[in-house]
Amino acid sequence: MSALYTTKVTAVGGRSGTVRSEDGILDLSLAMPKELGGKGGATNPEQLFAAGYAACFENAVIHVTRGKAVKVRDDDIEVIADVGLQPAAGGGFALTVALDVTIAGVDQAQAEEIVQAAHAVCPYSNAVRGNVDVALNVSTR
Repeated sequence: MSALYTTKVTAVGGRSGTVRSEDGILDLSLAMPKELGGKGGATNPEQLFAAGYAACFENAVIHVTRGKAVKVRDDDIEVIADVGLQPAAGGGFALTVALDVTIAGVDQAQAEEIVQAAHAVCPYSNAVRGNVDVALNVSTR
């Protein structure tokens, strides 16, 4: 099966370096967060992962409501991805993830059903499943 989309991003210099996509649209400096002993002042891998996961998950919510009676629009959804870094039990490091998902125009039961379905199809959720526990917090407005 062929990929629907691929991209390449080059990282140079680790957490205090740069990242650049092959098309140049993404071109950022990185900095170790102050909380980890760095100077801060630039983005870091956890922020980039959180941004990607939040945006992808929001689109998964839209995707799972297509063709159903309950549809949500882009502006009806807010996803806040809380990504952390912690020591891993066997050494090294592990990610922590919590997704706070708010959906307008549906009741709580519908929102929870939609979020569970989105979690089953989201590429980020599928990539971390079995390796990173993802806490899902669902609310409506």
